[in-house]
Amino acid sequence: MEKHSLKEEALHYHSKDRPGKIEVIPTKETANQRDLSLAYSPGVAEPCLAIANDISDVYKYTAKGNLVAVVSNGTAVLGLGDIGAEAGKPVMEGKGLLFKIYADIDCFDLELNTKSIDEIVRTVKILEPTFGGVNLEDISAPACFEIEERLKKELNIPVMHDDQHGTAIISGAALLNALEIVEKDIAEVKMIISGAGASAISCTRIYVALGAQKKNIFMFDSKGLIHPDRTDLDGKKPEFVNGTVPANTSLHELIKGADVFIGLSKGNLLSQEDVKTMAKDPIIFAMANPNPEIGYDDATEARPDCIMATGRSDYPNQVNNVLGFPYIFRGALDVRATEINEAMKLAAVKALAELAKKPVPDIVNMAYDNANLKFGREYIIPKPVDPRLITTVAPAVAEAAMNSGVAQKPITDWDAYIGELAIRLGNDNAISRIIETKAKQGGKRRRVVFVDAEHLTVLKAAQIALEEKVAKPILLGNREKIEAMLKEYSIALPNVLIIDPHIPSSEEEKRSWRNTPNVSTKSENEKGLPCLRQKILCAAGVIMAP
Repeated sequence: MEKHSLKEEALHYHSKDRPGKIEVIPTKETANQRDLSLAYSPGVAEPCLAIANDISDVYKYTAKGNLVAVVSNGTAVLGLGDIGAEAGKPVMEGKGLLFKIYADIDCFDLELNTKSIDEIVRTVKILEPTFGGVNLEDISAPACFEIEERLKKELNIPVMHDDQHGTAIISGAALLNALEIVEKDIAEVKMIISGAGASAISCTRIYVALGAQKKNIFMFDSKGLIHPDRTDLDGKKPEFVNGTVPANTSLHELIKGADVFIGLSKGNLLSQEDVKTMAKDPIIFAMANPNPEIGYDDATEARPDCIMATGRSDYPNQVNNVLGFPYIFRGALDVRATEINEAMKLAAVKALAELAKKPVPDIVNMAYDNANLKFGREYIIPKPVDPRLITTVAPAVAEAAMNSGVAQKPITDWDAYIGELAIRLGNDNAISRIIETKAKQGGKRRRVVFVDAEHLTVLKAAQIALEEKVAKPILLGNREKIEAMLKEYSIALPNVLIIDPHIPSSEEEKRSWRNTPNVSTKSENEKGLPCLRQKILCAAGVIMAP
């Protein structure tokens, strides 16, 4: 009944009102004849002539710089396989929608009715004048490898096959954090890779770039271990042959003592007994969709000490490509990068990993009905709704593009750029941005008193203010409770002043009150405790009239 309901709801969703999920809308005025004469003939001749004189002006006068092509031939659509170009179109429209809502990037989806590598490469190549970037999607291996490699060589705009690199980048960030939590060295862990397609190959490449050793990696396809004795290895599989064990060694044998399992194959491949044989604090990324190699509940029941991730949104640690591709392209487009290279991918990995360690905004906690998401076994990667992703990942990618020499339009004012990225998310947080800007003016951080500091939300807000250099927090509340909460929730507020209205002032504090100009101490009682209002204003650096 549930499947039937989902099917009917999905079909209705895609067909209601205007069919499909995306449309083209004008970005300039079209109210009168004058507007139309500028938009088209005769006014449009002027930008045409300007571009003919200087081809780089195409970025100035057209939408090219913010337009990405989502290209597919429908040969590897989700978990549905080779269902054809037309049948893959709803997915490509959906990809365009995600580009827009997460990073304000416009898209055209291009479904190509061919399996010829030459035809796909030729088609995309001759469309280069139209687009600022190309996102390859749902193209089967091994063709996808050659298509991407050729396009990267022949085009002067960024190209990325998201099925390969998206999962690699997100899972790479998750792996770094999981290893940090269990205190294991990526260079020493034994790793099992179930799957040898485009995504598995790219993931493993990223892990190696992050420090994993090939001698410790055992990759399996549907026929068994990727071994040097096999004669049927196609595509990029030979890159990860491992001959340290016999060719007929099974996954179930090799998983014994393994530190990491990466699943990019098919559902229900791994049993609880398999998981029980893994090393202490095993890391299990079962990312097959819609059914993982082992279910979250089964894995955590068998190994309560495991760190588990899947591709599903209904469990912790979802490896979701939307954490990566919108912001990777955003950063690449904004510096007009000629490609998306390894340095840019690794920058995205590290930016995502670091973001997961920062305090989680309340808007994210509310979205997931969790009052206290924090870095740990059930939170190793950010959530897709985190509004900080665009201002964290995109700048990291843009900077990596500049440092690696592929940026044609370097960013010079990073504060202004980050402000522009925030605006792309809409005006919902305009007031917050105004307050933050005001607080940062003058080059001196204001001291701000956070009242009710015995509440988790207030403490997290104070930590964000401190880390983002918005203000110098001062906490007001019961000292013992505050210090206990800081410890319990791993909130770092070094050297932050705590004012407890129920504790008499120390001699040093009293000297501070008395040495503050225009501040009266007449309200100080016999115990040496100034009135609460007086104490707060002194600490915050506010000058009171006599």
